[in-house]
Amino acid sequence: SSLTVGLNNVIIGGLAGDSLTDADRNVAVGTSALSADTLGSRSTAVGYGTLAAQNMTTATLTYNTAVGYGAGISVTTGTKNTLIGGFSGDALQTGGLNTALGYNALGVDTEGTRSVAIGSDTLAAQNFTTTTSANNTAVGHFVGNDITTGVSNTLMGATAGDALTDADYNVALGATSLTSDTLGSRSVAVGYAALTMQNFTTAT
Repeated sequence: SSLTVGLNNVIIGGLAGDSLTDADRNVAVGTSALSADTLGSRSTAVGYGTLAAQNMTTATLTYNTAVGYGAGISVTTGTKNTLIGGFSGDALQTGGLNTALGYNALGVDTEGTRSVAIGSDTLAAQNFTTTTSANNTAVGHFVGNDITTGVSNTLMGATAGDALTDADYNVALGATSLTSDTLGSRSVAVGYAALTMQNFTTAT
């Protein structure tokens, strides 16, 4: 460890917290956890490679939490992310204020912010390559897993809205609701299989 005047850090594992210098109140547990950061404080990284790329070059209160194999492994300067589950949020770089809970949840997004993905493979294809307030909420297995650049969708229930790609402002509540649509926007589907056959193949 390179710690010089940092305080109240807990570091366990090979290369864990290895670059920290003047950083405080971090927890890094697991090989290479939080291994690149120098000046970030108040991060929690538990698991192999968690938050391994995070590196704040000025004193920063990061409030990132990553738990699970490779969770948040690519985060560089994003802050206030909560990533729990193997490979959850593992492509995020500067994106912040995201919550991903479940295997591969929010697994390819790099710059998106303010998304909530709860369940295995939720929002698994979402990817904003410039800083964007996505404001998507997906809860349930495979929910919204084809969304790429759609924003402000609320999807809850197994496979709800799972074919949507670049579609916005939809609400789907119930298993398989709005499950076929790809490019339709501003729909509200409530109940099992609601609007399950609707499918707009051009932005509508």
